[in-house]
Amino acid sequence: MNYTQAVGEKSTVKLTITFTEEEWQDAINKAYAKTRGKYSVPGFRKGKAPKPVLENYYGKGVFFDEAFNLLYGEHYYAIIEKEKDNFTAVGEPSLSVEDMTEGKGVTLSAVVPVKPDVTIEAYTGLKIKKYEYNVTDADVENEVNKLASRDAKDVPVEGRACKSGDTVNIDFSGSVNGEKFAGGTAEDYDLVLGSHSFIPGFEEQVEGMKIGENKDITVTFPEDYQADNLRGKDAVFAIKLNKITEKQYPELTDEYVKKHAGVETVEDYKNKTREKLLKNAENRSRDDTENSIVNEICKHAAAEIPDAMLESEIDRMVQDFSYRLMYQGIKLEDYVKYMGQTMSEFREQFREQARPRVLSQLVVEKIVKSENFKAEDGEIDKKIEEQAQSVGKTFEEYKKNIDPRQLEYISNDIIITKLFDFLSKNNELYTEDGEPAAKPAKKPAAKKATAEKAEGEPAKKPAAKKTTKKS
Repeated sequence: MNYTQAVGEKSTVKLTITFTEEEWQDAINKAYAKTRGKYSVPGFRKGKAPKPVLENYYGKGVFFDEAFNLLYGEHYYAIIEKEKDNFTAVGEPSLSVEDMTEGKGVTLSAVVPVKPDVTIEAYTGLKIKKYEYNVTDADVENEVNKLASRDAKDVPVEGRACKSGDTVNIDFSGSVNGEKFAGGTAEDYDLVLGSHSFIPGFEEQVEGMKIGENKDITVTFPEDYQADNLRGKDAVFAIKLNKITEKQYPELTDEYVKKHAGVETVEDYKNKTREKLLKNAENRSRDDTENSIVNEICKHAAAEIPDAMLESEIDRMVQDFSYRLMYQGIKLEDYVKYMGQTMSEFREQFREQARPRVLSQLVVEKIVKSENFKAEDGEIDKKIEEQAQSVGKTFEEYKKNIDPRQLEYISNDIIITKLFDFLSKNNELYTEDGEPAAKPAKKPAAKKATAEKAEGEPAKKPAAKKTTKKS
């Protein structure tokens, strides 16, 4: 067996694999041995007919498909592994038979979708928004009050209009251009005003209604709404308000927080809550700023992303959506049916979001390789030591039993931290008011980059000229 490779269109590599007549006949014999039990011929017990008899009865090509499968399974993945420094396959290949001349063997071709080249015009010297979130006294009070919500009681409201925070029981019927749509009608529906459970403008217009009141409200579905047929459309909802309830909370005392939160005083609980909110705000600021950095760099990047990578990303997005539904006790299949869509139509909604997500992954991988960020053994051991201490174990005891996947996670976390430290220092970050987030560090000149493979050493772009290789 020998093969050649050549760069194809749209981030593909074409492998042309040639097998000798001896190899081809050997594959046919193996196919016969594997599948002969499926065939029956008059005068022979099932599975006992000789190969020539089966070929004569069913046709000479009776074992060809299975022989092709055997050759593919035996050699394709070995070639992909051998060429891993030259390209990274990101999906299953498109297979075809290029030549099958009797007595001269066969030639197969495999068009393989591969991780694409990505060009980054600049990833330093850019002006990028930095996100900062503060924690106010009101934030602390709202969070502290949540402790008492577990013992809150729903109390009927009489004699006033509903307001944000109330739970209203409503009947509603929605229509677009006078026609009702799937999922737009319900009776005795409990809605917490201010929860943003419905599309923008709905809850706000329900606020102020009184028990027994009927009202038509007009809202506009968002442009990114999950149902294609409703995106950007104006809808009229006929609302009837049946009842209003509000929450009554127990008094938050030292005795209450001691019992339910394990702290001595309300003040202690407020301090503990503030610390938690500050940590959350810090994490949110970091995450949103890192996303802002990557998004800005992606504006200066381009890649020809193969469909296989988009489909894989859509798979992940659909799976995440399915998990979120599961927490609500809803099956994805039921949700898609309720929305009046096929699974294919539902998946297609994610395609527009999938492309920038894949590009951002490629950009991050590229910069990591360009700057040669690595997790050193000492850095990994330091993280392991911190985790060991957090669970009361020695470093040696903890490391001995650590999961390889956890080691990979630790390594990746170190690398990503280095990446964003570098990008933060070498770009100009500004806050909401337009002021510099920090004194900019001295920055190197903006860099240009082309793709490298995600794992291992930098990938080499396959040469357009064919090269013959032997196994």
